[in-house]
Amino acid sequence: MSASRTKFYLDKQNAKWSGVCAGIADYSGIDALWVRVGAVLLTLMGGFPWTLIAYWLVAWMATPKPFALYATQEEAKFWQGVRSNPSASTRDIRSRFRDIDRRLADIEQYYTSHNRRLADEIDALR
Repeated sequence: MSASRTKFYLDKQNAKWSGVCAGIADYSGIDALWVRVGAVLLTLMGGFPWTLIAYWLVAWMATPKPFALYATQEEAKFWQGVRSNPSASTRDIRSRFRDIDRRLADIEQYYTSHNRRLADEIDALR
């Protein structure tokens, strides 16, 4: 069974403690430093016991990120975009496929139409 690329994982490879903030950063595409700063500020500004309880619950319940979940950094950015805005990702992929289909149709049209120069080249090869 392959790992889901849209699921939240603890990022143990970039972890400081248990990988919760690094996992949030990986999931959302925000830099891990800013997630950590936000967690500390939230804790200091009145969320003291609840942020720590939530942190340890997530650390206990979430699964570690598989080692080779993404082949490249570009693939990681793509899946972060899918998680943050799935409809835009779907729209982008459909647009790319329409463009590829249009380009293939143009190529097919060029080679299947009556192209005298191409016919002469083929006849010359015979």
